[in-house]
Amino acid sequence: MADSNSSDVAHPLANPGYGKRTASYQEPRGPQDFAHLPAREAAVAAYVDRLPDGSDISVKTLAKHLPYGQCALRTSLNRIQRAGHLRRGREHLGGKWVTRTWFSRTPRDSAWWSAFQQGDVPKEAKKQTRSRAYILLAALGRETPALSLSHAECRSLIPLVEDWFARDADEEYILRTLTSGLPQPVHHPAGLVRRRLTDKLPPLPVRREPAPPRILECGKCGAPGYADTLHGGDCAPCRGEGPTLPRPRPIALPAPQVRAHATEIRERLEARRG
Repeated sequence: MADSNSSDVAHPLANPGYGKRTASYQEPRGPQDFAHLPAREAAVAAYVDRLPDGSDISVKTLAKHLPYGQCALRTSLNRIQRAGHLRRGREHLGGKWVTRTWFSRTPRDSAWWSAFQQGDVPKEAKKQTRSRAYILLAALGRETPALSLSHAECRSLIPLVEDWFARDADEEYILRTLTSGLPQPVHHPAGLVRRRLTDKLPPLPVRREPAPPRILECGKCGAPGYADTLHGGDCAPCRGEGPTLPRPRPIALPAPQVRAHATEIRERLEARRG
């Protein structure tokens, strides 16, 4: 994770009700946070990530605390937004609309931000279940001798079991999935367990998070819109995509011309019958 060369002056807070807001269900901080971003964007994102909620993260304020100019910071924030870490918008609180800038340490796609806008957020943060996962895998051999695993195999399968626990699956459900309907004989226990843990992984639970009305806005022009239409945080015109034009309506013919066509058709039909 990149660290920024910030000044020693305390970062100011925005006016009450404004400033940075941390998005829901963050992954724990780790050494690879923002490693997918260019160096400058990673430094800016790491600095913003460590600021408390309510901090002023306007370009003008960030320029006083980071070794970058306002133009460079504006570009960096737009790139951080397109990478899924940031969204701008408004939230209805206390009878008024306030400006928000939501920040997510974990990069999110447009579908996640759309769920966040509605208050339906998939809980993706993993629980600390390493020992719990190892115990389950090690117990497989005692429950079903055909699925006996070595220490190394148990360790390699731990992340897959953790994914099941993160989706609210309990030990009984996982064991039943792994042990039911086994082929006879089982030639490769670790391979079979890995395949079932991967292929039968349940979906992420969706939990309703009470949320005030939210409007997300285009990061460039500020136009309001739904998150699923703001790809990378920008609206279609700012992405260079033209608006979808409606299909042209057929031109109505004058009444005399319609009657003339009808008469012509009747005459042709009568000629064919003759």
